[in-house]
Amino acid sequence: MRDDLPAVLPQWLIKQRWFAGKGRPLAGAAVESDLLVEDWDAARLHSVLVRVDYATGPSEHYQLLLGVRRELIPRLGYAGIGQLPSGETVYDAVHDPDLMGAVLRRIAEQRSLPGLTFSQLSVGDVPSSIQVDLPARLNTAEQSNTSVIYGDTYILKLFRRVAPGINPDLEITRALALAGSEHVAPPLGWIEGEVEGASATLGLLQPFFISATEGWALATTSVRDLYAEGDLHAGEVGGDFAPESERLGVATAQVHADLARALGVAPAGADYLRRLTAAMTARLRAAVEAVPALAPHARQVQMAFEAARDLPEAHAQPTTPPLTVQRIHGDFHLGQVLRVDSGWILLDFEGEPVKPLSERQQPDSPLRDVAGMLRSFDYAARFLLADRARNATLEFRATEWAQRNRDAFCDGYAQSAGSDPRDRAPLLRAYELDKAVYEVVYEARHRPAWLAIPLNSIERLVKQL
Repeated sequence: MRDDLPAVLPQWLIKQRWFAGKGRPLAGAAVESDLLVEDWDAARLHSVLVRVDYATGPSEHYQLLLGVRRELIPRLGYAGIGQLPSGETVYDAVHDPDLMGAVLRRIAEQRSLPGLTFSQLSVGDVPSSIQVDLPARLNTAEQSNTSVIYGDTYILKLFRRVAPGINPDLEITRALALAGSEHVAPPLGWIEGEVEGASATLGLLQPFFISATEGWALATTSVRDLYAEGDLHAGEVGGDFAPESERLGVATAQVHADLARALGVAPAGADYLRRLTAAMTARLRAAVEAVPALAPHARQVQMAFEAARDLPEAHAQPTTPPLTVQRIHGDFHLGQVLRVDSGWILLDFEGEPVKPLSERQQPDSPLRDVAGMLRSFDYAARFLLADRARNATLEFRATEWAQRNRDAFCDGYAQSAGSDPRDRAPLLRAYELDKAVYEVVYEARHRPAWLAIPLNSIERLVKQL
């Protein structure tokens, strides 16, 4: 099938929401590998690696699971991609419960084939016990990847854009699971293939928390409750989120501590801070060129970066431990955490998908994760105001809610970590501003009505200088 695929793939690829090359002129798509995973009378399952070339810039590799049937049954009609010269129809197999069930069985049985490895997590010499007779359904909420849910028990994340090396989502969750972390979904199994001649992570199987609630949903419900009770303060509303924010801070600090023990830490001296703030400065300059509305704040943002670079220890408390770097989450916000009966679970340790894999594998300060969550509290408090006429009362309530939950999160983090992230205020502020600069560019391109959220946050943050 390999030689027949290119004609039917490019136009289908660029329409997928997980395709990262939108807006880049496409030069071509080539099938680099085509592995037959299952071959039944009614259908075949192929694991396909496609290299996408652009008119400028680096190529990208995408993983596809493709089904092939002589006749596409009605329930799969919307998943069709095109026809082969043989008259068979090629379709996106993630929509096919039968073929996706075969993938789960391969992981459970660790049945590999040349170029494709199916593995399970083993604690000691005991592998995971994976139930295979579960119905498969596509999770339609995914963006940069695709997930398939099995019954109410498992979720399989299929990484779409892939690169040589182990994906941090597998590497970190495996290390945390083996370290006994209570705040992570363990990797029950995974799929590895080859990209550019090296091993690459293609899929990750984890428990599915059917009764869980996403942190963003809980936080924004609290904000709605506050807005509905305009004469009450954030701490007086029945849906006050601050206790949960504090518990989330505790869980985050515990995960950082587990990661430090499992994967190590390194000192972060002046050279590290110079490289860090130089990268922040470069992103700021690019953002100002892309979004002129950021220009009035650029000098003060730059001053904040310089404060973090030049005198980090002078602004720390005497009891603050030396600055170190380690593996972190890397893309931490309220949409990456789940509230379950036992507490908070942290998800999606892949890092920012737009960054190269090699960059996402680098150690960083845990303060980047703290800053990401603080930015998320600001978004939760203010996104409901984006489409409304200016309302001074609601804006006051939003500021109050955000500050209350930011403080609660940092209080919980300090309680567990033994040191308060606010003790390194210049560095924490620099990480927040770096994130807000990224948000300015994102909102200008994708959600212009929300652009005021990060711009106003930048204005508030630079006033702290």
